[in-house]
Amino acid sequence: MPVFEMPLEQLECYGGRNPRPSDFDAYWDRALAEMRCLEPAVELVPASFQAPFAECFHLYFNGVGGARVHAKYLRPKHAAGEHPALLLFHGYTGSSGDWQDKLGYVALGFSVAALDVRGQGGLSEDPGGTRGNTHTGQIIRGLDDHPDKLFFRQVFLDTAELAAIVMNFPEVDPERVCAMGGSQGGALTLACAALEPRIRRLAPMCPFLCDYQRVWEMDLAVDSYAELKKYFRLFDPRHEREAEVFTRLGYIDCQHLAGRIQGDTLMAIGLMDEICPPSTQFAAYNKIKATRRRILYPDFAHEQYPGFQDLVFQFFSELTQ
Repeated sequence: MPVFEMPLEQLECYGGRNPRPSDFDAYWDRALAEMRCLEPAVELVPASFQAPFAECFHLYFNGVGGARVHAKYLRPKHAAGEHPALLLFHGYTGSSGDWQDKLGYVALGFSVAALDVRGQGGLSEDPGGTRGNTHTGQIIRGLDDHPDKLFFRQVFLDTAELAAIVMNFPEVDPERVCAMGGSQGGALTLACAALEPRIRRLAPMCPFLCDYQRVWEMDLAVDSYAELKKYFRLFDPRHEREAEVFTRLGYIDCQHLAGRIQGDTLMAIGLMDEICPPSTQFAAYNKIKATRRRILYPDFAHEQYPGFQDLVFQFFSELTQ
């Protein structure tokens, strides 16, 4: 094991450090109720990119807080009856990417929806509207406002709303919907499957947004987590509100959502990951009560893991049989 982390036998039973707010379940039940009251106004706009065996669309819908959210949507041409679907989630600051890299799953018989996270590199809107810091860092966006204004609350709800929209398409079998992504995409995979428990299978890779206090205590609030340290330096330099801050971040901590997941889970963890430390990922994995399997990469950090995408493809392809 890497020297910066606890031994594997401790990781296997690690329960997380970041506090769980006392009203956590009520918070997310209220958030889901708000989302379900929206009129999504779903719009499918044919894309300029098309393929011989796939129909490709820009998918737009209304998200919470007044955002118009975008995803790429691809479906097989001339599919016979309902078929499975896959939701794709991208890394922090990125976008849904190119059309062509989704065609393998379409060829397998899946519809594919790839979300653009609001306020990042794609076409989704970020209407903002929170008090406090908005200069940098979306983990801390809304931290000094009402807890319902936390940025990632809205993003987590976007994932669940996208899942419900796709499940409602006539070509999709709602009992055969999967989700996957790496880093931020891994976190959104966990959040989506927690908030939309009909997700049948999920494959998070090195998930972000887990166990914030552990990250800070390991002095790894750098890179993607740098905003944690910056927040304290700017707004609470003596850490007089430390317990309050980490407790509020607990609302958007995927380890606390993981117990809601009902789908079969295949999760990849690099044991040399100093961006999303293994312990933070195990904090979420260990709380999953559904069927689960973790794939360890002892010498790998926060990067692509050889062979994992092939395992995921086979894992999901079982739903086409």
